[in-house]
Amino acid sequence: MYRRAIIVCIAVAATTGILAFVIAQRYDQPLLDPEGSFLGPSWIRLPALLSLCLALDLVPRMLWHSRLRRSAMLPVVRERLATHWTRDRITLVVLGVTCFYVTYVGYRNLKSALPFVRDFQDQDQMFDRELNTVDRVLLFGHRPGPLLHDLLGTNVAAHVLSTIYLLFVAMVPLLVMAWIVWSRRISFGYWFVASQCFAWALGTASYYALPTLGPAFYYQPGYTELAHTGTTDLLASLYKNRATLLNGSYDGQSVEGIVNSVAGFASLHCGITLLWALMVQFTVRNVWVKRIFWTNFGLTVVATLYFGWHYIADDIAGIMLALVSFYLGGLATGQRFDRHRARLETADEVVEEPPVGPPERMTPV
Repeated sequence: MYRRAIIVCIAVAATTGILAFVIAQRYDQPLLDPEGSFLGPSWIRLPALLSLCLALDLVPRMLWHSRLRRSAMLPVVRERLATHWTRDRITLVVLGVTCFYVTYVGYRNLKSALPFVRDFQDQDQMFDRELNTVDRVLLFGHRPGPLLHDLLGTNVAAHVLSTIYLLFVAMVPLLVMAWIVWSRRISFGYWFVASQCFAWALGTASYYALPTLGPAFYYQPGYTELAHTGTTDLLASLYKNRATLLNGSYDGQSVEGIVNSVAGFASLHCGITLLWALMVQFTVRNVWVKRIFWTNFGLTVVATLYFGWHYIADDIAGIMLALVSFYLGGLATGQRFDRHRARLETADEVVEEPPVGPPERMTPV
């Protein structure tokens, strides 16, 4: 029933993973597991994530519905396994976690190898000057970062926007798990995973098409007056890691296990947060959840410019990337985009789609 969606997810993940492996071999760069240093090796992490998905769904439900009565716990678990954890749901969870993980690791390695592949190790060989010129033209001679500093201040706003920006890292895997485990329809889970895989893969391609460092790295003096936040430490860490990787060592730090995470054109913070908002808009009914995710997207756009992570063109590219990924993911999973509002027809909010019939009519509900 979901063969096309499965093929698309596997194809994008395999392409990204194979490219990362080929580039690593070609340029004598180690193929690294970016999160392995504190989350353990992938052969442990993947089963652990799958087990966590199951536990997060079953344990709270068991405790709540059984009212902590031991005799009622097992029937609650059996009922949930029979009605929710069908073969299609289990396939979605296993494939979703695996395909997203492979795509994300491939993205991190390809991003890290960018300076060697494009031979743009010198800052003067990047496209920052051109995109900075575009910013100045759009803002009548001003740069977005310093302009936002004047408008919003450099203290309270810095802490608020830093919190929003840094939450992104934790939300990326958590929302993948949320959609594949609790999506009302199986196709919504595949839609989310496919769109995510497309977005991270296309974002990687944009880095290679138009490599930049970002205003905070290329024009550092304009961003030194901000209050010290977690983003300040992150910027310093990324700068040090990039210098270490390019120079073989830096400030006493060894190059072993270092991943370069400084690269730009399209802002994936903007792209991915917009993708979340679109998925919520089209698959979640709660109005407040929709407002939260749209607000998160708006604040993230401001944060990318405020801290100098990206240029305006980067954010626009990230938004376009999200729209394309959202649409491609919808096509891959048989969704239909309709101009008219129509309530999704389903007998049970958590049952799988009917095996026959026309593609779903996808509109906000």
